[in-house]
Parts: sequence; structure tokens; C-alpha cells
Amino acid sequence: MSSTSICILVTIIMYLVMMIVIGAVFSKKNKSTDDFYLGGRKLGPLVTAMSAEASDMSSWLLLGLPGLALITGLAEATWTAIGLAIGTYLNWLFVAKRLRVYTQRLNAVTIPDFFSKRFGDDKKILTLISALFIVVFFIPYTASGFVGCGKLFSSIFGIDYFSAMVICAFVIALYCILGGFLAASTTDFIQSIIMTIALVVVLGFSFKTAGASAIFDNAKSIEGFMDIFKGCNVTDGTVGSYGALPIASTLAWGLGYFGMPHIILRFMAVEDENKLHISRRVGSIWVVISMSVAILIGVCGYTLMKNGVVPEYAATSDSERIIIDIASKVASYGVLPAIVGGVILAGILASAMSTSDSQLLAATSSVTQNIIQEFCGIKLSEKAAIRVARGMVLFISGIAMFLAMNPDSSVFRIVSFAWAGFGATFGPAILFALFWKRANKWGILSGMIGGGALIFIWKFVIRVQFSGTWLDIYELLPSFILNVILVIVVSLLTKEPDKEITDEFDKVVSSVK
Repeated sequence: MSSTSICILVTIIMYLVMMIVIGAVFSKKNKSTDDFYLGGRKLGPLVTAMSAEASDMSSWLLLGLPGLALITGLAEATWTAIGLAIGTYLNWLFVAKRLRVYTQRLNAVTIPDFFSKRFGDDKKILTLISALFIVVFFIPYTASGFVGCGKLFSSIFGIDYFSAMVICAFVIALYCILGGFLAASTTDFIQSIIMTIALVVVLGFSFKTAGASAIFDNAKSIEGFMDIFKGCNVTDGTVGSYGALPIASTLAWGLGYFGMPHIILRFMAVEDENKLHISRRVGSIWVVISMSVAILIGVCGYTLMKNGVVPEYAATSDSERIIIDIASKVASYGVLPAIVGGVILAGILASAMSTSDSQLLAATSSVTQNIIQEFCGIKLSEKAAIRVARGMVLFISGIAMFLAMNPDSSVFRIVSFAWAGFGATFGPAILFALFWKRANKWGILSGMIGGGALIFIWKFVIRVQFSGTWLDIYELLPSFILNVILVIVVSLLTKEPDKEITDEFDKVVSSVK
């Protein structure tokens, strides 16, 4: 192994060891399932902001988004980023504080638990259905993080993809098992810093190597590449218009935020809800800057390909290696650059791990807390519940590793589907739970099932059968709309919520004004 590879490997190992140490430190603070799943609601505003956004962005930020911009130009990447930026801000503005207050009043530590207590569902049907949807969509989402980790190690060190992916998955599972939510949130905060450093260094190297004028001149020479109202494909030279319907479809990514359990759990865990405005400002600014830099890196990628700095990419799944290849180039200049390259690669690991850890915990809580204990009525002591939760982390990790076995999987496409699933299933449910007193459990239940089912139907049937037509739009938008319609119609056609439920709603509303 060369000295460059050794420096990179040592840097990454130090990073991984640091994550495990953090898990070990926080393991002593997990005295109850409330601590393990929600950190005892003790997060500060900065950790809340950055852990929420780091767990949000995932490997999609450092792998998926630059790769998408490189192959298809600015249109899809830019409108996706705009939708996400708007969704991020609105989620912090409207959902964060009210959800924090509501869940504390109801003593709810998970999203399924909140739904059942909010709508007076004594039979825990809402708990079961929402928990099942969390498991169904979070496992492939977690797998996308494992794919990113596996691609990184296999491409840098030339080791087998599967072995590399398993090693990373084991580290993620280990510090989750040890430290629970507090460890995941603290590591996410640190990982957001490492991700930021990686983005800045890669962009700086790209501009220095290729030259700003050459980068933009080359990008402008490709028809449709720099036009946000045109779509293109660098590999085959095709160009098409990017009109109102594709824009609306892409902006719909922002709707997903309202239903992301691994993000809104941070709202529930903040120590002081009156400081959430700090979290909102910090998180929103970081998201805008980080996505802008990621897209710029994709723009730089075309010139770097022409200059031979990085290889020619034949597809989006290949172009997702752009930052990995740039980091390898940086590392080739000597020992100190090799350490910098190691930090960049650690940033890619951080982007994947910061989401996978949160998803593992959310999926684990759905099975252990919501299905086993609440729906099935199996009573466990606090120590037993934590042991079962830790075992479930390993079990779910194993399933996610199985799904991540294919190294050709596109991180962007996997995240896209899981994001749509959560947005369409839980987004309207969260909004109606917080803002419409008349909503009842039957409306919420029908909306969840209808929106969740349409995700699969639209993705695998309608978009396949009607590819290239106006029906070939992102499945989140029509599924979200159907969920909203079902909640309103079914709630109005069925019995009004009990007075106890509506009185609690009024108390929450008055307390957050």
C-alpha cells in the first residue's frame, strides 16, 4: 500500500474510532427508552439544527446531487435544491415548535406514538400502520447510506465492495447500539462540520485545477446544461425542455420534509422550544450553502473530465463518484494533501452515516416501542426494552446490508423513492395533526394508506406505462395530494373527535402563539 493510501486510511480510521468513542461515552446516559430514542429531550439549538440537516442531506449531498448536476445539468438539480430549501425553512417555521410542545404534553417519544395519542386511537391501529411504513421506507433509505460507504472504500482502497460496505455498516450500528439518539445526534453534528469542510475543499481544488473561466465556458458549450428550463444528458447529448410540470414535480421534494421521522424527531428532542428560531436560521442557511456548493462541484465535473482529472462517467450512478475521484487526486500530491483527501473522504462517510444512524434508530423504535410494546401489548422493563432495541438495530442493519449488495445502485434514485414514501405517508398527517382540529383518526389512517400505496403504484406502474408523458412526474406530488384529499373527505364524513382531543389541541395552539 502506498504512503498516500496509508495516510487516507489512517485519517478515516481515526474518524471511525471517534464515532465509536462518542457512542461509548453516551452509552452511560441511556437509562430509559426515552433517552435511547429521544435523548431525554436535551438537545441544544445548534446540535438540533446541524444534526437535523446532516441526517437530512445524507450521502445524497456529496454523492447524488453533484453526480446528478454533472450528467443532467442545472435544471433538475437546481429545482430539487430550491424545493428542499423551501421545505427545510417551512418545516422549521411551522412544524418544529408546535410538534415539540404537542409531543411533550402527550408524552410521545416516537411519531407513531404521537399519532395514536393525538387522535385518541386506543386500539393503536395508527401506531401499527405508521410504524410499518417507517420500517418499509427506512430500510432502503438506510441501504442507500451503506451503498455510499461501500462505493467509497472499494474505489479508494481497491477492496471488495461488499466487505467495505459491511465494515461501515457495522461501525454505524455499533455506535447506535452503544449511545442511542444522543450519540447519533452528537455524531451528526460533528459529521455536518466534516461534510462542510469536504465540500469547501473539493470546490476550491476544482476551481484551482480547472480555472473558473474554463469551467463555465465548457459548461455553457453544452446545450441546455446551464439552463434551468432545459434538461440535458451529457453522455448522449440529448436536450429537452424543463417546463412547468417537471418543475412542480421537482419542487415537490420540499413537501417531503413534513413527513421525515429522522428530521422531525430532532424537533421533539430539543431542550428549549423557545430556541428553535436559532436552529431554524442555522439549519436553513447551511442547507442553502451546502446544496449550492454541491451543484457547483457537479458543474466543475465536466471540465475535470475533459482535462483528465477525473474519469469519463457514462451514467448518473457512475458520476456519483465525482467527489471520491477528486479526493483521490488531492491525496496524490503528498502526505499533507493525502490527509486532506482523507478528510474529504471522511466527509462522504459522514454524509452517509449521519443519515443511516438516525434511520436505524427510527426504524428500531417503530418495531420495538410501537409494534412490540404498544400494539402487541408485550410489556418490557426499561433495561429489557433497551436490550431489545439494540438487538433490533443489528437486525435492521442486516436487512439494509442485504439490499445494499448491488454496487451499481444509484444513491440519488434510492433516496428519491424513500423520500417520496415518507413525504406522502406522513407529511399531510403531521400537518393536519398540528393545524386542523377537525381531523380524526379515520381520516389520518385513510390518508396514510392511500398516499403510501400510491407511491408504489405511481412509481412502478404509472411512470413505467406512461413514461415521457405528463404522468411521468415525481411520485411524491400526486401521492401527497391524494393523502390530503382523503384526510379531509374521510374526516368530514366520519365522527368528530372527542371533546378531550379538541380541548388538548386548543391548549397546544394557545401555548405556541
